[in-house]
Amino acid sequence: MDLDHSNYGFSVSKEEDRLPEDLANPLPRAVLRFNSYSLLDGEWRFAIDEADAGLRDGWHLGYDYKHTAQWPGSIEEHMVESKEHPHSAGWHDKIVAWYEREFTLPELDESLEQSRTMLQLTFGACGYETRVWLNGRLLRTIEGEDVHYGEYTSFSYELRQENLHLVNRLTVRIADTMDAETPRGKQESHVYKRGGIWYQTYTGAVRSVWLEVVERNRLRSRVGVVSIVEDQLVRFNFTTRVHDPGCYTLRLKVFERDAADDSAPLATSDFPLRLEAGQKSQRVVLELPGARLWSTSSPHLYRIVAQLIDAEQYTAQIETYFGLRKIEARGRYVYLNNQPIYLDGILYQPGTATYEEMRKHMYAMKELGCNLVRVHIAGVDPRIYNLADELGLLLWVEVPSPHSSTPRSRQNHQAELLRMVALIETHPSVVIWSLYNEDWGAQDIATNPETRSYIVDMYHYMQIAHPQFLVVDNDGWHHISHTGRLKSDLLTAHLYTPDLDRWRELLDRLVAGEMEGTAAFPLVVGDPFFYRRQVPLIVSEWGGFGFPDYGGPKDANERTERIRDFKRELRARPIAGDVYTQATNIEEERNGLIDPQTGELSVPPGLLASHSEEQEGQPKPTEPRTS
Repeated sequence: MDLDHSNYGFSVSKEEDRLPEDLANPLPRAVLRFNSYSLLDGEWRFAIDEADAGLRDGWHLGYDYKHTAQWPGSIEEHMVESKEHPHSAGWHDKIVAWYEREFTLPELDESLEQSRTMLQLTFGACGYETRVWLNGRLLRTIEGEDVHYGEYTSFSYELRQENLHLVNRLTVRIADTMDAETPRGKQESHVYKRGGIWYQTYTGAVRSVWLEVVERNRLRSRVGVVSIVEDQLVRFNFTTRVHDPGCYTLRLKVFERDAADDSAPLATSDFPLRLEAGQKSQRVVLELPGARLWSTSSPHLYRIVAQLIDAEQYTAQIETYFGLRKIEARGRYVYLNNQPIYLDGILYQPGTATYEEMRKHMYAMKELGCNLVRVHIAGVDPRIYNLADELGLLLWVEVPSPHSSTPRSRQNHQAELLRMVALIETHPSVVIWSLYNEDWGAQDIATNPETRSYIVDMYHYMQIAHPQFLVVDNDGWHHISHTGRLKSDLLTAHLYTPDLDRWRELLDRLVAGEMEGTAAFPLVVGDPFFYRRQVPLIVSEWGGFGFPDYGGPKDANERTERIRDFKRELRARPIAGDVYTQATNIEEERNGLIDPQTGELSVPPGLLASHSEEQEGQPKPTEPRTS
């Protein structure tokens, strides 16, 4: 292997040479750390461990790999490329794959105080079950895990200097199963097999991996933001990572998003902290007089620079962008910044789309007239959340669901929720969270009090710990009522029919509060719930109008007219929003409005806007310049 390959070299991002977002942040994360980093993407040695003998036989100590694979990429792709399984990219019960490569110990920037810094290894996403060895030594994540579980969020390892060599061997074992108790989203399992709305597995080395220099005592890349717009206050949640106990100062400085680095901050404040070794979450509040609010029509962003300063004035710094906004469900309306807003949404299933393809999809959904994108039970590259912040697109995100309802599946679901929310609570675009969808992973919600109790507990947790979001308990049907109070901020229904008269009938039943016989299953379980327009109604899935081979209209023109007719009926009723199914084709679901590769629309721009006729003649949203 070529040890001089370019992706071994460290580069330093200088704050004074601020670049457009994608160039300044080539790593799949939302919080920026202007330091030295090295991508370890590229060619790795690769092997499938069919007998699951690698742990027993010590592959981490040395193994003769026969194949190579490109990281990032899925195990399924790598199986095909290695020609070990030429007839199928799938696997049927369990898969174990090993990856290995070398990296040279980087020459650190002379300006860095090496006694105060260390190397950190981060996986953008990998799994579901991941073990990592450095030179044959098993690594533990910063959270203290020998095995990391989860495949939708990043995780990191601190590399001890005494374990590093001039040339280092990095070994990764990834395992996944068809276990229905693990969060899977719409990937097949033992319960739901591939076909129709269930997709092939896509697991393994799915996002970048990189080395970077970090301070021993620093702020982690996790920032929570809650706005109190009436008082022009912003509440930040930071996580400190400290190896040397002592007295520190947390210093915050807020700038306009594109302000020059030598400009004066709009607001600044110091917060003295006494920190023990380890990690600690800390909430602080900053006043921002005269702040502009973030909205779909004016997505105004600020830049927060956060510094952890030790007693000798050594500074560790991170920064990110944020916006002030308030989302609220009040009566039958959803309010953004105390103004009612109709949610013109679309269902988005990224599937195996690359980051560049997802970028194109986001611009295309904006061009369709959407102000909301429902990212359907999937994890996406964190930079997509940044893009939504910039475009003014509201996001409805969901925990990838398990496929069975058991105590273990609920434990796994909770762990996935906490991992996800910790890493994306910065973004003003993220406004709604779904805990479950259509009973997937909660099939006994109507009969099992333990299932309902868990969902209610998570709903209350989110309300208290993360009040910047609206929370849906179980999207589409079977919402939970306790003593007549809905344990969901929105009453959502999935309504599918190709017939316009039937569509009118279903909508009339919905707004009349008929909880049974409207959707595929009753809309509420538990105690009786009496709908009197005290909660917003969202038709969170509808349409799915493919072409004749999918039971839909005969051509694009007919589909366009049908969407217009159905949308008109939605807006004629006291409904707070809707989500059209769906953005792109994916496997056997052939009902997309956007080309998955090019991002081109197959229907007129503005079609999904509430007043599409007002969208005509408006310019197509364009991507920001990169030069």
